[in-house]
Amino acid sequence: MTKDCLGNAITDSDPALVAALDAFIQGFLAYQPQAVTILGLIDRHPGSCLGNAYAGMLYMFLESPQAPMLAGPFADRALQAAGNAREKANAQVLAAWVSGDIPRVIQLAEEAAKQWPGDLALIKLGQYHLFNLGDAAGMLRMALHALGHAEDTPYLHGMIAFGYEQCHLMPEAEAAARRALQIEPTDPWAHHALAHVMLTEGRVDEGIAFLESVCGTWDGLNSFMHTHNWWHLALFYLSRDRRADALRVYDTHVWGREKDYSQDQIGAASLLARMEFAGIDVGARWQDVADHVARRGADTTSPFLTLQYLYALERAGRPEAAALLSAIETRAATPAHDRLAWEEVALPAARGIAAHARGEAALAARLLGRALPRLQEIGGSHAQRDFFEQIHLDALIRAGALSAAQQVLELRRGYDPTGIPLNRQLAQVYDALGLPTEAARARARIPSCPS
Repeated sequence: MTKDCLGNAITDSDPALVAALDAFIQGFLAYQPQAVTILGLIDRHPGSCLGNAYAGMLYMFLESPQAPMLAGPFADRALQAAGNAREKANAQVLAAWVSGDIPRVIQLAEEAAKQWPGDLALIKLGQYHLFNLGDAAGMLRMALHALGHAEDTPYLHGMIAFGYEQCHLMPEAEAAARRALQIEPTDPWAHHALAHVMLTEGRVDEGIAFLESVCGTWDGLNSFMHTHNWWHLALFYLSRDRRADALRVYDTHVWGREKDYSQDQIGAASLLARMEFAGIDVGARWQDVADHVARRGADTTSPFLTLQYLYALERAGRPEAAALLSAIETRAATPAHDRLAWEEVALPAARGIAAHARGEAALAARLLGRALPRLQEIGGSHAQRDFFEQIHLDALIRAGALSAAQQVLELRRGYDPTGIPLNRQLAQVYDALGLPTEAARARARIPSCPS
């Protein structure tokens, strides 16, 4: 019996095809570019259930309106092909994904995780969809199904670590991430999970030292993982007001790998915005990002992604922003499993982003404030969704709602106690509120400022 690299039985036996299946699994779990190997030979194997399923999944990961059309033929071939029960489950998951039935995708993935806990690729795919729905507990549960089966596989522990972190279970998240790194010190997803823990707990200097110690292992990763782990390092640099380092990371690593890819675009947009909120002049960098985002057209594949596309277009003053906002309004009125997330969260946030760009700060603060309590429903991680909280904070300050801004800033100081931009803002807010003692205390937390 032929088996894949994780020990799962497969019906394919052609050596080149088996190698491509393994390349997909390894590449998907470890964020390595060889995952796409299957695309180069799958047309020679139309009867491969698993090969076609994997090829279709790769197209769906484009996260674009065109993805279902590109993936559909592979889903059809996978469903029609012979295969064992696990392989057929992969085909069914892909077909549900192509049809847009994400609840069915998650149901099938979890059923498969219970029955075949060694299929870590399908489990990770289930985590991906739960992440996009903001279901942190589901992410953790999905990964834990495999714990008794894949104890020695580092990528499982990285998946578990991120599930714990998104559930705010930081000690458990750190333990799982460090377990992954004991097995495979270069595991980028474990690096990522540990970066999340350190960011959330305000361990900024430790986070910088850790990520700088492992960043040399990211060069061969796929575009998303390379850019995203560097993005995390840039967040630590911003907390320490290391402006030149943050700009260098943006120019060298965050923007420029695959400029047409969804995740690279939102990473660039959110980092540019965060740098501006920290007082950094980013020059003309918005224009290049907006040029690439504009080519997406009215892309409402994901509310989390779309809101960041909108911000980039608005910030660059692009006319396409109006069309995208109109598309969001249409999407919010379209029946779907995620309609409430679009209608009650993404739509007010989008209108708030547009108001922020027009300089209508009070309106922006009100609309974004309506969306923030339920922001998890649009997907993304805590660290990524913080982008929208920073837009809201900027709107409060610009609107002169300084008492509300003080509340937000002090809550943020709980996880960034010595953040230089944060304490600089606090000092300015306390000065404006007529609280000079508190302003002095905030300045005392800034290394370059006397108390």
